Amino acid sequence: MIVRMWFGRARPETADSYADHVTQRVLPSIATISGHRGALVLRRDAGRETEFAVLTMWDSLDAVKQFAGPEPDVAVVEPAAKALLSTFDGTVRHFEVVYES
Repeated sequence: MIVRMWFGRARPETADSYADHVTQRVLPSIATISGHRGALVLRRDAGRETEFAVLTMWDSLDAVKQFAGPEPDVAVVEPAAKALLSTFDGTVRHFEVVYES
């Protein structure tokens, strides 16, 4: 299994809207892709910003490419999300799961 990890930050006044966007629009559409195995959205208050970590799980890097395209290390951030985030990573990290319980 591959975990795709991405980070973004929002101002407190747009953080709830971003959380709604990613959980109600983005993740349901990703769930329809073959090889998708689930997702986690993590949120942390960091004072002047709210930090988000979005982790998606996939069967393989080929499955990731069905979502991300031929350059899977490039972040996929929709214009609606960009409008709600103060900053975000332009790249993602992929990890191979070596243990799961």
